[in-house]
Amino acid sequence: MQLTLHMFLIVCPLVFLGGFVDSIAGGGGLITLPAYLLAGLPAHNAIATNKLSSSCGTLVACIRFLKNKTVIMRLILPTVVSALIGSSIGARLILLVSDQYIKYLLLFALPIVAYFVVFRRNTVQVTEHSSVSTKKQYTIAMIVSFIIGAYDGFYGPGTGTFLVLALTGLAKIDVKKASGNTKFINLASNIAALITFFINGKLLIPLGLCAALFSMAGNYLGSGMVLKSGEKIVRPIIIVVLILLLIKILL
Repeated sequence: MQLTLHMFLIVCPLVFLGGFVDSIAGGGGLITLPAYLLAGLPAHNAIATNKLSSSCGTLVACIRFLKNKTVIMRLILPTVVSALIGSSIGARLILLVSDQYIKYLLLFALPIVAYFVVFRRNTVQVTEHSSVSTKKQYTIAMIVSFIIGAYDGFYGPGTGTFLVLALTGLAKIDVKKASGNTKFINLASNIAALITFFINGKLLIPLGLCAALFSMAGNYLGSGMVLKSGEKIVRPIIIVVLILLLIKILL
């Protein structure tokens, strides 16, 4: 596919914004994937290239959480392996769907995912103290990583939020550590899907690498800021980007 300057001018600033938003309150995928679609990329290329930039941004967040020791080390390996397997399956499935039907899926799924991520996330009650045995916690975390990893490989936006809610609500993991482990699971699912798309020739490497730098910058800048009104900032940004994408798809 022929890359143009206007693609870079649309994708890179929005991916920076997506990384910034994701590090503050999550939901960055609801900006980054539409960024590629708004730039005119076919759906498969958009999903694939988004995985490259997202992986780099998530790597920055992983290092930050690891440095701050807000992860459960014993859960990293089993959940990462589960996410790798699930995401590979999801990515292979989306490759079987035509570009036209993926856009129909976006029209249906994007508003639902956005509503859940932006408006419903904070209504879920989280148990801070674990009442689950270590073995059961392992099992739940691995199943969650596989299922949501498959979703991430197939589609993606909202993955981080769904993981945090599942790990806290089902596995009863502390919110801060669930957020840290979520980044490692998300990184694994991104990499598995990225490899699958690369093998099938869907990855636009120059655009993805350029966007990755912007994603890392956005994540780094956002992670260094403490914003009490983070949700108030994130919501209108996500809504505006999604409205623009839905208008483009409908037209």
